[in-house]
Amino acid sequence: MSNTPYANVPVTPVSRPTLRRLPLYLRFLLDLHTSGTARVSCTVIANELQYDPTQIRKDLAVTGIVGRPRTGYDVVELIRAIETFLDWNRPHEAIMVGLGSLGRAILGYDAFSAESGLQIRAAFDIDPEKVGKRIRNCPVYHVSRLAEIIDKTKAKIGILAAPASVAQDLANAMADAGIRGIWNFAPVRLRVGQDTIVENVLLKTSLAVLTNRLKEMLEYENEEVGTLE
Repeated sequence: MSNTPYANVPVTPVSRPTLRRLPLYLRFLLDLHTSGTARVSCTVIANELQYDPTQIRKDLAVTGIVGRPRTGYDVVELIRAIETFLDWNRPHEAIMVGLGSLGRAILGYDAFSAESGLQIRAAFDIDPEKVGKRIRNCPVYHVSRLAEIIDKTKAKIGILAAPASVAQDLANAMADAGIRGIWNFAPVRLRVGQDTIVENVLLKTSLAVLTNRLKEMLEYENEEVGTLE
């Protein structure tokens, strides 16, 4: 049995909010490590990211790591704990479907590979100006070759950035070809079998939260100015 402080990772499901916060902690910890910081407390993380220290402690506990009173966590051990829990300490073979502006941007984002191990081995489109070429050093194939190329690459993750009108058909083809997890950037909810996981990235939903909160803040500021006049 490993004697690392993050060996006993719980088997109970972890909440999605916790999963979404862990990469934020990891990014901050990597910056700390680069600056030479050896130890960190939940209070320091909370002050930087504006979260509650108790919530941070609960989030970190899912990795199995335990901090020490007063001194907190060893930064390197905490980085390893989060990376191990997220399964980001090994390569993940992936393919990209859809090479519009968003797809090309995702394909060119090197941090996915550097920080999470995501390796995009092939991309797919129907545009003859793209098929047969290399974009961001990634070979581009026609979507009709999905099954063939997925079988060759052994990819289990598919990134979908295609138009809504064809997204479901492409998701079905990806699942049939062996993709087990779909990271969906298409503006549509996908329906797949129980043996395939879908994570929907709804950009308009995030924008709606931003614009609504901005409106509320500006309205409050205007009311405050009105009371002072």
